Amino acid sequence: MATPAHVAIIMDGNGRWAKARGLPRLAGHRAGVEALRKTVRAAPELGISYLTVYAFSSENWSRPKSEVSDLMGLLKLFIRRDLAELHQNGVRVRVIGDKQGLQPDIRGLLQEAESLTAGNESLTLIIAFNYGGRDEIVRTARKLAEAVARGDMASEAITAESFAASLDTQGIPDPELVIRTSGELRLSNFLLWQAAYSELVFLPCYWPDFSREHLADALRDFAGRERRFGGLAARDVAL
Repeated sequence: MATPAHVAIIMDGNGRWAKARGLPRLAGHRAGVEALRKTVRAAPELGISYLTVYAFSSENWSRPKSEVSDLMGLLKLFIRRDLAELHQNGVRVRVIGDKQGLQPDIRGLLQEAESLTAGNESLTLIIAFNYGGRDEIVRTARKLAEAVARGDMASEAITAESFAASLDTQGIPDPELVIRTSGELRLSNFLLWQAAYSELVFLPCYWPDFSREHLADALRDFAGRERRFGGLAARDVAL
């Protein structure tokens, strides 16, 4: 089976999962963290080298303060409780998104996770935190414009390749497959540049119910498309 090296997941539906069970939203987010743990463990077993998860978007700050506080608490708990296991299992952690506006303790934890696991090679776990695709593109454009203004590069040197190399995901291959749970059929400002040629799989299950079997099914779906269409180059030909 042709397995994508890089899979990205929009982990959607925690709140609706909790509501359907008469539980507070926090219970849904906690169940979502457990689903993430299972997915991270399953990814390398299924042949995935890079796994990007949409943990907290730049638009999520508009949620009720209590919910944002709960999400920050869960992030801290996840890193403190799971970082040792991730490191032991050879998982490298990368964080993408705007880190400047984060609280010092959150920023410190994320930096610690990146530093501790920098040499690991079993799986690269990319956590999109305080992330938005449009914001990433704007920040990158600003960075390149400032480089041109300083005289560090010529405007003609700005190409699709140099732009991609300046994104948060520099050094990481684009995802071949993007999965979204909860039945929503949109990217929601996630990896807008990187997902330009990704295959998309939308699942009706809420994220807390996502399992190794769901991931394996999505990979089989991807492999079936590869066989039918003969790979990326063939799919890009206009019919």
